[in-house]
Amino acid sequence: MAVAEDLEVAPFLKGQPKKLFIGGRWADAADGKTFETRDPSTGEVLAHVAEAGAEDVDRAVSAARKSYEHGSWRELPPAERAKILWKVGDLIEERANEFAQLDSLDNGKPINEMLLFDVPLTAATFRYYAGWATKLDGATQQTSFPGSYLSYTRREPVGVVGQIIPWNFPLMMAAWKVAPALACGNSVVLKPSELTPLSALRLAEVLQEADVPDGVVNVLPGFGEVAGARLAAHPEVDKIAFTGSTEVGKLIAKASADSNLKRVSLELGGKSPNIVFADADLERAVSGAFLGIFFNQGQVCSAGSRMFVQQKVYDETVDELTNAVKDMQLGPGLDPMTQMGPLVSQGQMERVLGYITTGTSEGARLVTGGKRATELGEGYFVRPTIFADVDGKMRIAREEIFGPVLAAIPFADEDDLIAKANDSIYGLVAGLWTNDVRRAHRVAHALQAGTVYVNCYNVVDPSTPWGGFKQSGWGRELGPYALDLYTEVKNVIVDIG
Repeated sequence: MAVAEDLEVAPFLKGQPKKLFIGGRWADAADGKTFETRDPSTGEVLAHVAEAGAEDVDRAVSAARKSYEHGSWRELPPAERAKILWKVGDLIEERANEFAQLDSLDNGKPINEMLLFDVPLTAATFRYYAGWATKLDGATQQTSFPGSYLSYTRREPVGVVGQIIPWNFPLMMAAWKVAPALACGNSVVLKPSELTPLSALRLAEVLQEADVPDGVVNVLPGFGEVAGARLAAHPEVDKIAFTGSTEVGKLIAKASADSNLKRVSLELGGKSPNIVFADADLERAVSGAFLGIFFNQGQVCSAGSRMFVQQKVYDETVDELTNAVKDMQLGPGLDPMTQMGPLVSQGQMERVLGYITTGTSEGARLVTGGKRATELGEGYFVRPTIFADVDGKMRIAREEIFGPVLAAIPFADEDDLIAKANDSIYGLVAGLWTNDVRRAHRVAHALQAGTVYVNCYNVVDPSTPWGGFKQSGWGRELGPYALDLYTEVKNVIVDIG
């Protein structure tokens, strides 16, 4: 797919304020409220979007329940569901420039990242789960009871699924949740972040164009403390899937327990170690560390924000990474020359700058960056930042910053490294760089993380599982593992004697 060249502003931004998508129809919020979504590269308002409240969540859940009970989607032959999901992938690919512009404008993401990563992976996710729609098989079991019995299992959809997605990968996170849910025959209420609602609303149009029946997917832009909280506590929702902070994940788990004990899957925070051994290819390791922390402005749950470097090559590695950062091009997401865009909001920018101040006050050595890029105007730009000589007890080494801030930490040997790398409440991703194949497997097995990258970083594919250990969440998205999130297993036992 070609990179961006002089793209015009997406026509989807023109016209009336954006509405809620409920039951296959566009609707105003019940109380008429709207909210602003802004371009983080300028701070200017992009659009006014309908703000879903509790009553709107009730309407959407009712529409989803009606579509599910009437069976317009779940009873569709699996091959037909597969055709529709494949068509969704085609339509996303056809509209790649438009989707890329929407998330670039709404989130600040570099347009070339959208065209080379987010949009292709979104289309691939729908196609991957299109393939699974016809393969939701059960099994037969041999029973040990006296007599003749036939025991078999079947996978059935969970029902009405509430899905709450974050602002850092708006389009792609929608696909990760919606595609497997639809493949399994569920109906969906999707709540995108109030910071980045536009691509989810455009996706609703694409799903409708692909002939997904009315009510099967409903999209409710709104705020977490109102729309998200109502969705998590709703007694007619059978499952909640959430990607976001660990703090909010805990609230969602509690809301499930306090309501109808709905099933919950959580993809939460991270403070991922990216480990460089002395025998690594340092050029590749530095490139991987660069990608691991500065991709998507560091606003990635799997960001390699703790870089552990063996003492023998520590100074050299930090120097090489610092040199690479100095040449980094900051700018608006739509500029095809931009390598790193703005942070998503003023609040996020202030949060990141606050952590930088904390790192300095705690005694870490600021090597580069550490400031707002004020020469770029009123946008929420923060310079890529590297701290060296970080102690593992410092806040910048323990708390998720969610920005372009790297903490470089030296280590002595393998045993020292494992203890330091695993000293975290999180366990989403880890990376390691070494030319010793035995060490690679040994360390990968010892690291407490849902994904371990060896001599690579940020490699994501719809066929591979995604999720974390410890407080990085519950369950696995992507791959065949996501089917477990969106199906119930029913056992049928028949006396055939």
